Amino acid sequence: MKFTKSTGILLLFMAVPFFTFAQDWHVGALLGITNYSGDLSQKRVDMRYTRPALGLLVRRDINRYFTVRAAFTWGIATGADSTSSEKALVARNLSFRTNIFEGSLIGELNFFDIEEKGFTPYIFAGVGGFGFDPTAKDQSGNRVRLRPLGTEGQGLPQYPNRKPYDLFSFSFPFGAGVKAILNDTWTLGFEIGLRPTLTDYLDDVSTTYVDKNTLLAYRGQKSVDMAFRGDELNGKNTPGVYPADGAQRGSSKHKDWYSFSGITITYRLGGGGGWGKQKAMRCPVLRP
Repeated sequence: MKFTKSTGILLLFMAVPFFTFAQDWHVGALLGITNYSGDLSQKRVDMRYTRPALGLLVRRDINRYFTVRAAFTWGIATGADSTSSEKALVARNLSFRTNIFEGSLIGELNFFDIEEKGFTPYIFAGVGGFGFDPTAKDQSGNRVRLRPLGTEGQGLPQYPNRKPYDLFSFSFPFGAGVKAILNDTWTLGFEIGLRPTLTDYLDDVSTTYVDKNTLLAYRGQKSVDMAFRGDELNGKNTPGVYPADGAQRGSSKHKDWYSFSGITITYRLGGGGGWGKQKAMRCPVLRP
């Protein structure tokens, strides 16, 4: 099949929109940290429980000042009463750890034209969906999934208002950052992002203790063991006894939070140019 000059010109014209639009797209990654805030933490951000976070992202420049990005991020949330300064929480002696897998869609508002300044601060907000599955180590050191144990009576007929919690929920990422152009294709950034959620069971703790004998009869000894860990204390702390039905275990007043913060690195598809050069592009004029 003969490749003519006119065919080559036609293919070139067809490729122009692709390369033009490709310059608006960026792919990259996040390398950072995860933090958690909930019933097993005293602070909004407790650096003692900082854990790693990794993510993949795609950015699309809508115009010079607004960018949309989609991302998939993994992190670890963890917390423990053992480091608390409150004696009541130390006596409760609960702990948890969970992987978080988040997919998000976020809008970034850039303060500067990054093509002119070379950098820009930005703020962002969006929505995310995430999966989690809280676990804790038992006295033998084995990691145990907490949701199937129903540690707060979820699913028991004696507590009809306590349903098993979903292991998927929604978060609402927001935060701020700064990004700078390294060269025609690479952009480096740093951001801090908080995530309020719609679940209070990221840590498997939310409301009150349920009757010990009822929990034992329906869920077994393991559920009782993981619902209250105060009887495992030793050393300077006096071991406790399982609290009465209705005693405070957590607080359902506030939902749990987590955060992803760190360094982003992105690669511009289609090479350099960006918005500064796209302005000068014009559609070709075809004349007879």
